[in-house]
Amino acid sequence: MHRVRAILTGTVLLLAVAACTAEREPSRSSGTPASPVTSETPASRPTPSATATPRPTNPVSVPALFDRPYDGRGLRLGPVLARTDAYTSYTVTYRSGPLRISGKLDVPRGRGPHPAVVLAHGYIDPAIYVNGQGMRREQDWLARAGFVVLHVDYRNHAGSSKDPAAERRLRLGYTVDVVNAVHALRRTTDVAVDDDRIGLVGRSMGGGVVYNVLVAQPGLVDAAVVFAPVSSRTADNFDRWIRDDPGRSVLADRIARDHGLPEDSPRFWREVSPRPYFDRITEPVLIHHGTADESCPIRWSRATLRAMEAAGVDARMYTYPGEPHAFIADWPLSMRRTTAFLRAHLRG
Repeated sequence: MHRVRAILTGTVLLLAVAACTAEREPSRSSGTPASPVTSETPASRPTPSATATPRPTNPVSVPALFDRPYDGRGLRLGPVLARTDAYTSYTVTYRSGPLRISGKLDVPRGRGPHPAVVLAHGYIDPAIYVNGQGMRREQDWLARAGFVVLHVDYRNHAGSSKDPAAERRLRLGYTVDVVNAVHALRRTTDVAVDDDRIGLVGRSMGGGVVYNVLVAQPGLVDAAVVFAPVSSRTADNFDRWIRDDPGRSVLADRIARDHGLPEDSPRFWREVSPRPYFDRITEPVLIHHGTADESCPIRWSRATLRAMEAAGVDARMYTYPGEPHAFIADWPLSMRRTTAFLRAHLRG
């Protein structure tokens, strides 16, 4: 059924592109923009004239992800990391194009088939990152809720293959690795996965990866959840963490040399952002964001929500008063909401 829907979706689109003892109800988005959407609204794409020569797609862009081949395959279970009363954890590897990507897989007890979620973690320096790092709370919670959980390490992380160009290509390769993780889960015969019930969960930088996956491959999954995500406007992320960071001056200079700065190359920076392509999203999206987020300001998610709604996306957002980037007191509440959301939409 899922594959049929994906095919139909692709046809319609012409195949174009982070504990509390008492639960308190946080304020939430009304779901209606407080003011008219202007610059946050995805711009309509112009139709080329009959005689115009189409401009080649920049290989460093979100549109370049639309029609590229995805061949996630060869999911292999490695050593058992842990056995709990509810699930067994393994190291795994799979193929993402020519690269080998490592990860951590949690498989619930029971015969299955089980619904599954692919996790996209936030930024951790690859030099210190270890297998499965970044979303361990979420892994345990979701596996205990009955989901097969595949946490992706991304290229350049843990046991994954190296990709020297990943940073200067604005980490778009991470999107490829997550798309291929979904395909690898579907193809495996070693784990009882219900391939009609697969979702995405991303945190911080991984939230941006999830946005990219949704616009690049509509119909690939059934639903997506993001926690404290980065901006869906990539220039915001570049300006906040790369542009003026002395420790990343070499990278900033290389990006500026290769692609131009946001003020100098607006078209490039638009095309490396998922926001202009939100009209491609066919899956429901749930956003969690704390008002005291010191890393990713909540205004970014509010802007993303407005843009998604303007594009017709079934999107909703919960706001958590006083919660920081990592989520503390309200993390269990956010996970109860996440589990309910996934169960509602991963029905097969």
